[in-house]
Amino acid sequence: MATFVYKGVDAGGQVVTGTIEAVDRKVAIADLAQRGRFVSELVEGRAEGGFFTSSRSEQGRLPHKYGGIRSKELLAMLGQLATAMKAGLPIVNALEIIKSQQKKESMYKLLEELVASVTSGDSLSDAMENHPELFDRLTISMVRVGETGGILEQTLEELVKLKHREEKVKSNLLNAAAYPVFVLAVGVISMVIILVWVLPKIITTIGMSPAMLPLPTRMLMGLSHFLVGWGWACLVGIVIAVMVFNKWKQTPEGRFGWDGFMLRLPLFGPVVKTLAVGRFARTLGALSKSGVTILEALRVVRDTLGNEVLGRQIDQVSGQVKTGHSLAEPLEESGMFPALLVQIVAMGEQTGRLDELLLSAADTFDEAADTTMNRFLALFPAILILMLAVAIFFIIVATLLPIIGMDLSVL
Repeated sequence: MATFVYKGVDAGGQVVTGTIEAVDRKVAIADLAQRGRFVSELVEGRAEGGFFTSSRSEQGRLPHKYGGIRSKELLAMLGQLATAMKAGLPIVNALEIIKSQQKKESMYKLLEELVASVTSGDSLSDAMENHPELFDRLTISMVRVGETGGILEQTLEELVKLKHREEKVKSNLLNAAAYPVFVLAVGVISMVIILVWVLPKIITTIGMSPAMLPLPTRMLMGLSHFLVGWGWACLVGIVIAVMVFNKWKQTPEGRFGWDGFMLRLPLFGPVVKTLAVGRFARTLGALSKSGVTILEALRVVRDTLGNEVLGRQIDQVSGQVKTGHSLAEPLEESGMFPALLVQIVAMGEQTGRLDELLLSAADTFDEAADTTMNRFLALFPAILILMLAVAIFFIIVATLLPIIGMDLSVL
């Protein structure tokens, strides 16, 4: 018999913790379910001072830094694992085969440690939990549900579909952002070169008194002198400001404030919100289909939205669901989710087909997200180029005005 430390919720929605003795994890989870306790965390070991400790702690649970492992490589590994298990291969054999195909040392080492953990008696979800820097909460939760219910290959397939969608969105954003960033960088560098080197030489060649220069030219000369004399201070100030901003953004209130600001942006806000709604529908549907309880599913979904404002709304929704409310009612009261999603959730709760309806609706929301994102990515570069064109036009005009003035005075 082994001792397991658990954390979960009871039938009344209250958080409970404790220990239980059982032959293995599945028996422990089944015994707790019969007692009306639904597990969210289960660790083999004993509780000391309110913290979970286990035999794995002797091996060290500090995350190992695997340099160079990208999310696409982890997704490929999960896809190969799902295919191998669907073909009937045992999990250890599947991991061994995937490991033998790796050419990247960091991926080989990761799979080697996963194989060692699973071979020593850990579940795959426990082995993944030892590497939180690589496997997020969604991955660990879905793998754990699949192991508990004996449907690991199905949950892995659903997980791969979710991750493929996330990678597609990320890749589209990065590809679309490359052009605007390049245009902005070239524009800023060009303006700095003109202001610091080109403009002073032109004005010196003209030989006109600064007091006689046109107002736009004097403005540019003032900016040029400032950049020449204090450009280094501006650069240092920008670096410090970015560091302070990043540190502030890492705090709970800083992240909440920044995410709220992002939602209020005229063009970018709708993109963020639409993407989050699609992610909410697809993730909640996949977790419900895999057998995750609604409260645990909401906790996982909260961490996958990527926006603290929406995440806190999910916390409030989860709190009301815990007290006996339906899911649709607090979603509607929050005012942050579209009416279509609320109606689909309400229909799913009434018919008992919440997972099916959410996964079906997720395609609709994803199409809307793609449309909104493409519209933003079409408008943003145009607006950026227009702003740069206005700035460069002003610089050209301010540079030519003294020359035109000289020609007119000669005539």
